[in-house]
Amino acid sequence: MKGHWMGRAALAAGLGLLAGQALAADLEERMAPSEATVDFAAQSPWQIRVRGLGVITNDSGSVNGIPGSDLSYSDTVIPELDISYFFTDNIAAELILGTTYANVHADGAIEGLGKVGKAWLLPPTVTLQYHFTDFGAFKPYVGAGVNYSLFYEQSGSGRFSNLDIENKVGAALQVGFDYMLDDHWGVNFDVKKIFLEPKWKVDFDGAPLTGKAKLNPWLVGAGVTYRF
Repeated sequence: MKGHWMGRAALAAGLGLLAGQALAADLEERMAPSEATVDFAAQSPWQIRVRGLGVITNDSGSVNGIPGSDLSYSDTVIPELDISYFFTDNIAAELILGTTYANVHADGAIEGLGKVGKAWLLPPTVTLQYHFTDFGAFKPYVGAGVNYSLFYEQSGSGRFSNLDIENKVGAALQVGFDYMLDDHWGVNFDVKKIFLEPKWKVDFDGAPLTGKAKLNPWLVGAGVTYRF
């Protein structure tokens, strides 16, 4: 009888131990964070950046029929907003929005003619980017795309009038990086090259002049990134 009682006690103890382990595993599983929720937050496809942007032009151009003629342009610093959509962890499209102006000056053989005029420029740019994801919080990327530059509020200066710079499509190249401070916030540095050489025309003392403005600006920016 004693042996039979001890066997039953051992069996009961074993069953109790197994039940306790199963209960602990069940509680651990219930208390673990939802993988779907964590992944959804980390993989939101939308991202925005706000940058301060330096627009550095190439200072080159010409007036048709005047050998040695040249043009130069003012450089500016402007705010910029861009919106990115991630198709995958590595592939994204970025829309870049901002507006700036350029003072156009006669240079080279026509330098003595002074300021030609001023024009505002709206250059929306779309790039397709590849983001490298193997460096932790440091996330470099490269991109290429297309720019469409619209010139508006154009005006001549002094003896120049009726300044007209044509709207122009150009190619864009890009390289930059984000350094993420947490899952949402980061800092950004970005450099773009826009290939932009529109035709232009102006009246000088009533006589028409035409030529090409070889702006080809560098866009150098730094700012803040927010990933939704």
